[in-house]
Amino acid sequence: MKTKLSDCLRPLMLGALFLSMSTAASAAVQSIDKVVAIVDNDVVMQSQLDQRVHEVQQTIAKRGGGVPPTSVLEQQVLERLIVENLQLQIGERSGIRITDEELNQAIGTIAQRNSMSIEQFRAALAHDGLSYDDARDQVRREMIISRVRQRRVAERIQVSEQEVKNFLASDLGKMQLSEELHLANILIPTPESASSEAIQSAARQAMEVYQQLKQGADFGQLAIARSGSDNALEGGDMGWRKAAQLPPPFDRELSAMAVGDITQPARTPGGFIILKLLDKRGGGNQVRDEVHVRHILIKPSEIRSEEETKRLAQKLYDRISSGEDFAELAKSYSEDPGSALNGGDLNWIDPNALVPEFREVMAKTPQGQLSKPFKSPYGWHVLEVLGRRATDSTSQAREQQAMTVLRNRKYDEELQTWLRQIRDEAYVEIKLPGAEQAAQ
Repeated sequence: MKTKLSDCLRPLMLGALFLSMSTAASAAVQSIDKVVAIVDNDVVMQSQLDQRVHEVQQTIAKRGGGVPPTSVLEQQVLERLIVENLQLQIGERSGIRITDEELNQAIGTIAQRNSMSIEQFRAALAHDGLSYDDARDQVRREMIISRVRQRRVAERIQVSEQEVKNFLASDLGKMQLSEELHLANILIPTPESASSEAIQSAARQAMEVYQQLKQGADFGQLAIARSGSDNALEGGDMGWRKAAQLPPPFDRELSAMAVGDITQPARTPGGFIILKLLDKRGGGNQVRDEVHVRHILIKPSEIRSEEETKRLAQKLYDRISSGEDFAELAKSYSEDPGSALNGGDLNWIDPNALVPEFREVMAKTPQGQLSKPFKSPYGWHVLEVLGRRATDSTSQAREQQAMTVLRNRKYDEELQTWLRQIRDEAYVEIKLPGAEQAAQ
C-alpha cells in the first residue's frame, strides 16, 4: 500500500528517490557535502569552502595575476572562514540582526557604486558564475561582522586630547597631513606566547619570502600563499594609509621609499611583516568639501514599529513640502538630541563624518531642496541641504584628522590582536586534508 506524501515533502522525497536510483545504478555512493572544520558551536562545510575559493579565484583572475594552486587557496580561505564564523557566532549571541530592508539597501549601494542597476548586478554575478542569493548572504555576513567589530573593538579605543596635541606637534604629525601611501603587506605570524624557536622559525620564513621578492617574485601571489594577515587573499593590499597609522619602524621609513620598494622583514606584535609601497598621493594645501545640512530623525522603538516610523517620517516630509516650518517640526519631532533643539541644524559638516546612507542622500539632494524620507542605521531621516562650500583645513579640522589617524592606528592593532585572541581561545577542529599542520 502506497503512503500519500504531503505536498511540501514530495520534492524532497522524489529527489531522494532519484538519488537512490542513480547511486544504485552506478554502484557508488556520492557524498553531497561534508564538514571541513568544527568551530566552537558551528561548522564550516565543504560547499562553503568551495564557493569561497571559486570567488577568490575569480577575483584573482580579474586582476590579471596567476591563480595559485587550489590547495594553497583552500588553506587561506578556510582560515578566513573560521575567523568569520567565530565573529558571526559572537554576533548571534549579541543579538545582532540585519533586516531585509537594510540588506536590500546595502546591495543597492554596491550596485550603484559599480554604476549598475540591481538587474545588471545580478547579471554580472551570473556571468562570473556567482549566485545572487549567495552574494546577498555574504553581504549580510559582512555587515554582521562589521557591527561585531564596532562593538568589540572600536568602542574600546580611546584617544586623549594630549595624544592629539603631541601628534600634531611631532614631525610625524606634520608629515601625516601631506601625503598618503598605498601599501601591501605580507605577515608571517607568531603566537602571543611564542617560544624562541617559533620566533626564529618565523624570522627565517620572513627572510625567505623577502629574498624571493628581491629576486622578482610577485608580491600579491606570495601574500596569498604565505601571509597570515587578514588581507592575504587580496594580495596583501592594505589600501591607502597615512604613515602615522603604521607601527614603528615603518612610520618614517616608508616616506623615504620609492614606489615599488619593499621593506626588510621587521618584528611587530603580530609577527614579522614586509611592506610594499604601491603608490603615493597628496601633499600641498588641503581643501575639503563641507555641507550645511539640517535633518529630522525618527527612530523605531518598542512601541513604534519600523513601518509606523517610516509613515511618520513621510507625514513630516509632506507637512514641510506643504509649507510648514522645518525647524519647528524638528524641535517637536526629531529624536537626534544633538540637533533637535537647533531645529535639526547640523551646521557645516564634512560628509566623510556621516554614515554612508546619510552622506549619499545628502550628495544627491540639490541645495535648498528637501530629501524624501530615507533609512540609516539610526532610523528614518528627512534632510534639507542649506549650502555647500570648499574650505581650507582649519585647526579644528586638523585636530579631527589627527584623532581619526590615531584611532585608525589603534584600531588596526587592536583588531589583529582581538582576531588572534578569539581564534586562539576557540575550539577548532580542522578536517580538511593537508590543512591541519598549517592551522597549528
